[in-house]
Amino acid sequence: MAGLGLALLNSLDIGLLLFIIAVGLNIIFGVLNVINFAHGALYMLGAYMAFALMAGLGLPFWLTLLVAPLVVAAVAILVDRSMLRFVYQREVSDSLLLTFALLLILNEAVRLIWGTGIHVIDPPVPLRGAIDLPGGLSYPRYSVFVLLVGACTLVGLWLLFNRTRLGKIMRAAALDREMAQVLCINTRLVITGAFAFGAWLAALGGAVAAPMRAIDPGMGDKIIIESFIVVVIGGLGSFPGALLGAIILGLIHGLGGRYLPDANLVLPYIGMALVLLFKPHGLMGARKSA
Repeated sequence: MAGLGLALLNSLDIGLLLFIIAVGLNIIFGVLNVINFAHGALYMLGAYMAFALMAGLGLPFWLTLLVAPLVVAAVAILVDRSMLRFVYQREVSDSLLLTFALLLILNEAVRLIWGTGIHVIDPPVPLRGAIDLPGGLSYPRYSVFVLLVGACTLVGLWLLFNRTRLGKIMRAAALDREMAQVLCINTRLVITGAFAFGAWLAALGGAVAAPMRAIDPGMGDKIIIESFIVVVIGGLGSFPGALLGAIILGLIHGLGGRYLPDANLVLPYIGMALVLLFKPHGLMGARKSA
């Protein structure tokens, strides 16, 4: 039972971190109708920014969590205004090719600036070690912190989209951009803001993951695949679908890694294939939201 409890905690830990990243991908698609293949590179850039701010400038970890995602969001605004705005009215395949090119550019830029080696960030002192949980379980403090960040992000996003005027404007632009323009909503500003916000979420995930994962130029490639699996399972453009898909993939990784280690690498793809076969729009794809 203790082993099952740890596996479930690990599943929730992985799932909520994936949710932070994948929901940004869903927001970008929902508002911009752009499949952002460079989303994983923005996640990687968030981790490298955290490393640069902590190791290079000596900023404390807590301040880094605030600054690093904002820097990446500023980069996203430049990308949106200089490149992406020219493909918004084109086919989705055009934006896919452009963001794939952006992925390659960011990957090579990271290699040029920080090299090809692996970098490591130590968690802050209060988050080191483990805590004792009921049932004789011992769980890393930093993993508990990741759970709290994921839960706070989930609640914050729900409040944003359901209880604030800004969230309702983003949802309106996602549902019908032309009608939003008729209602005097500055859709260009909304689009840029949505892309920056999605990039901010990806970078937040990267900064949070930095102390628990090796930082290297290929870290974004794996996460974009997992993010696409999440949105395919849950439904592209669906906020609750992103949560459901992330929890399912977290369970696949957490339970599969413990009880089916030899098959764990292929289990996410099997799950995605089954969803595509029986529910092509995702488990919650019918409920399209920002």
